[in-house]
Amino acid sequence: MRDLFWVGDSKKRLLDFPVDARKKIGYTLGEVQAGETPNKTKHLRGFSEVYEIAREQAGGAYRAVYVVNLGEFVYVLHCFQKKSTRGIKTPKKEIDLIRRRLNMAKEHDRTG
Repeated sequence: MRDLFWVGDSKKRLLDFPVDARKKIGYTLGEVQAGETPNKTKHLRGFSEVYEIAREQAGGAYRAVYVVNLGEFVYVLHCFQKKSTRGIKTPKKEIDLIRRRLNMAKEHDRTG
């Protein structure tokens, strides 16, 4: 079982999600920690090593983004609510934040 490493405010953001979304994403992260690749995950477009958990429910679409093939942790890079009801593209500001946090996770892995 791999430990989670929360990058930036990702844990706080997850805890701000509605209870049902939080529980479902938490359960899926638990599967990832156990070495599974849950069917509720997919590669985040534009990244080779980053995955996304997507949970749709009344009131919005909730996302958690993580990386597993980096050191001994599952790095949770970002959690956010996708507000757009049109299209599937993740907003640029979210992608930019994910990219910065991926670099932070890589630095953490290098320096321990």
